[in-house]
Amino acid sequence: MRWPCLLLLGEASAVFEYMNGDRHMHSTTLIILAVIVFLIVYTAMKRRGGAGVRSIPASQLEEAMKSKNGKSFLDVREPGEYRGGHVAGMKNLPLSQLSSRLSEVPKDHEVYVMCRSGHRSMQAANILKKAGYVNVINVSGGISAWHGPIKK
Repeated sequence: MRWPCLLLLGEASAVFEYMNGDRHMHSTTLIILAVIVFLIVYTAMKRRGGAGVRSIPASQLEEAMKSKNGKSFLDVREPGEYRGGHVAGMKNLPLSQLSSRLSEVPKDHEVYVMCRSGHRSMQAANILKKAGYVNVINVSGGISAWHGPIKK
């Protein structure tokens, strides 16, 4: 009975010596794991819009639009998409023109941003945040998730 225990101890000792003896390999493994974790967190934050961009479902937009005081509502789709149907009260300011037309959006407003699906509006929200806008809200799901009336 004593031999198997010694054999197990010998195996454990060999593993310990291997891990301890090759510190370079152990450090490299830890660095690789840290990079992988960082990339996962970074990707998740980018999809959420990063720090400072809040998202609301399209179902909450109607409530937000009841009081327009101190608020701006932007539809960042292209003009043809906007003409095809939009939420009444949303101003068309295409993502492709947003950077050059920032002066049309008051910085002290709460800015709601919408597109077709939520992807371009998140890009627009990030542009607004980088330009110094503090209160930026992305409408996740975009007009595709909107169940209210559509104006043409």
